[in-house]
Amino acid sequence: MIKTVSIIIPVFNEGATITELLDAVLNQPLPSGLKKELVLVESNSTDGSRAKVETFYRRLLTDAPSDASVQIILQEAPRGKGFAVRAGLERATGQIILIQDADLEYDVSDYPALLQPILDGHADFVLGSRHLSAGHWKIRKFEKNPLTAAIMNFGGGFFHWLFNVVYRTRLTDPTTMYKVFLSECIRGVNFESNRFDFDWELVAKLVRLGYTPLEVPVSYRSRSFDEGKKINFYRDPFTYINAIFKFRLKRITRTPRAARSTSEITQGNLTNL
Repeated sequence: MIKTVSIIIPVFNEGATITELLDAVLNQPLPSGLKKELVLVESNSTDGSRAKVETFYRRLLTDAPSDASVQIILQEAPRGKGFAVRAGLERATGQIILIQDADLEYDVSDYPALLQPILDGHADFVLGSRHLSAGHWKIRKFEKNPLTAAIMNFGGGFFHWLFNVVYRTRLTDPTTMYKVFLSECIRGVNFESNRFDFDWELVAKLVRLGYTPLEVPVSYRSRSFDEGKKINFYRDPFTYINAIFKFRLKRITRTPRAARSTSEITQGNLTNL
């Protein structure tokens, strides 16, 4: 029986938005009386994000709603979003996993729409598509730099097309941040990507394991590079191409996941914070 949704939130240099985001996640009602487990993975930010995460954690330890709990993972150094999410996956205990970025590009009010197909038994794996929202393109609209927006939109369209060709799918938005799935879908699956190529790895492996993603429309407001977007124009596109082909050809096995070294990750608790 599904009782808990584990919401994995990787955090690195998101001081401007992290408190607002965490409060929004905490206050967002879930359908069917589900409980939330927030799994916060902080990667040793340099802008004060860690202190804000720790403050939030302490507050929930002493004054948590009855439908919410929190885990905190304090990493010694930033090694990429994928590395942080993988750490969160290892600690999550909920029957459903939901991945949430620490910025405000997506709207947490979409949680019920993302979760309901799984609760109704219509899907095991849901993607929140930015392309389906309002029936038109809503990915990137940088008012101060339309050329950058155009390049990123073209690149996004190309990589989505390439993924669909290689994996024989018809997805509109495989790289959406909102990936929601039953935890049993990834039981024993080993992940290896550390940066944004993790988005491709997760979808690729679940598709190859036989899980067909159900896409639902979500709201989206893209932030610019000035506002903190972290994609690297010169490095990340090559990791995307590598991931798309690598995880199409590489054998996928389900094996017990080894415990992560405590030298890489520290489980936060009230005493060491």
